[in-house]
Amino acid sequence: MSSLQRWEPFQGLMRAQRDLDRLFEGFFGRPMLGWEEEGVRVPPVDVAEAEKEVIVTAELPGVHQKDLEVEALPESLTLRAEVSREDEKQEEAYHRRERVWGRFERSIPLPAEVITDQVKATFKDGLLEVRLPKTEQAKAATPRRIKID
Repeated sequence: MSSLQRWEPFQGLMRAQRDLDRLFEGFFGRPMLGWEEEGVRVPPVDVAEAEKEVIVTAELPGVHQKDLEVEALPESLTLRAEVSREDEKQEEAYHRRERVWGRFERSIPLPAEVITDQVKATFKDGLLEVRLPKTEQAKAATPRRIKID
């Protein structure tokens, strides 16, 4: 008698997604956003540019504020954190383990130069928001159209 198995309609798609991530990382040297890298989740981020600042928002579920490190350079922002593993209960039989733990580090290039000593960060409910004020030179810079000969 065979056992029942849950139907996973997107199982093939998830496998293709992992293969694509490996290909992307091999070509560009970094994983695609929000996917797993060597068993550690790389947090997905949004980078927005306003007139006077750059705003970076990162999803960091399971990260405690005390374990989070944020470092700003004029042209990049680096996030480091440790996601702690819960005490594994030996009596439980896991059928699936998809949550990952461990240390991660992610550097995010910024679209404009920022003033590092005026950066403000807030962290609430696993969502990190970092506001990085632009330098006066970056604020004044406007895109210039280039004529192609």
